[in-house]
Amino acid sequence: MKKSLLFTLLGSLLLGGIACASGYTYTGTKEFKASLEKAKPMIIVDIQVPAEFAKRHFKNALETDAFPAKSDAERAKLDKVLPVIAASQHEVVIVCPRGGGGAKNAWDYLKSKGVAEKRMRILEGGMQGWPHQELTVSGAAAQK
Repeated sequence: MKKSLLFTLLGSLLLGGIACASGYTYTGTKEFKASLEKAKPMIIVDIQVPAEFAKRHFKNALETDAFPAKSDAERAKLDKVLPVIAASQHEVVIVCPRGGGGAKNAWDYLKSKGVAEKRMRILEGGMQGWPHQELTVSGAAAQK
């Protein structure tokens, strides 16, 4: 009995450590939709490639064209959002095509430039996983 309790406790600690070790915080579509509908102040950093951004993005999203944010040149495209982030205390939501590696790369880069992790979120599923088309816009002119 004590052994099974010990193994359960150790397993829970290991799984919890793995979840914490990832270091990334996600916002689900339901939570993000509510934030958009309430016009919650936030900074949306969109790293999609230009063609995908033009097809669909969130109103006032900052277009960076940094996807997949792997190379120095791609990450450097994120530098243009740093003054906007520094000028406010708003939450920073990173949007990429699928909410995966590109968003994590952007997160890591922004963190290395001094953006606090507690301010950052990754949109779970990215634009491909976003089910609420009515809350997106198209075309570069819609960008703030």
